[in-house]
Amino acid sequence: MSFADDVRATFRRGDTAEVERMAEAEIERARAAGDLGREVEPLYAMSRVALRGGDLARSRQLAVQALDAAIRSGDRRLEERPRHVLAAVTRMSGDYANARDLYLASIALNEELGQPEQVHSEYHNLAFTELYLGNLGRARELFLQGRERVFREGYRSFVPYLGVAAAALASAERDHLQAARMIGFTDTAYAELGQVPDPDDAEELAKARAAALASLGEDRYAPEYAVGAKLSDTAAFGLTWRA
Repeated sequence: MSFADDVRATFRRGDTAEVERMAEAEIERARAAGDLGREVEPLYAMSRVALRGGDLARSRQLAVQALDAAIRSGDRRLEERPRHVLAAVTRMSGDYANARDLYLASIALNEELGQPEQVHSEYHNLAFTELYLGNLGRARELFLQGRERVFREGYRSFVPYLGVAAAALASAERDHLQAARMIGFTDTAYAELGQVPDPDDAEELAKARAAALASLGEDRYAPEYAVGAKLSDTAAFGLTWRA
């Protein structure tokens, strides 16, 4: 397993202390070897840790350092992850218009690099910016397209993120019963993969959960959540796997 695969898997498990340890050690090795490009992944990892901890300023600083290292290395592929996390920081800062532009640029880069799964992921993120910019119809369209793409292309590890999208969309449409079900589904989906949500997705889930509880109260929320927690992916979205 490469360093990138290992540190990303560790982050998804929620072990941020281990991510920091791994990243700092990798930066030391990269600098000792004079390998600028090798610094990109650990800086990106540390940026994500800061983002999960709510330190947006540090996250942005580290992402900018990672992007600078990627650009100076001359390897265009190394720019992709720093640009992704910069868009996420911008979105979580509430600057949805600029976040939309950054996601669109990231989509273009991933298309240039021939990385369709990353293109898909950034369209998922783009949909949230449209949602918060008040473009509910466009957000719904992007979420539904993403759902169909996951089942068509067999992006099975993306299933929890479909749940996040469904919960956020239901919340925006004030269908809090559906939001509660989708939160239950999503929590189970992450647990089955042994993962925790990325910082931006965790924030979306928290918002939908708070809105559903405020609207329904615990007595109505809990049974709907339990129903969702038992749904299969095909039952949750009414689609069948084609790959």
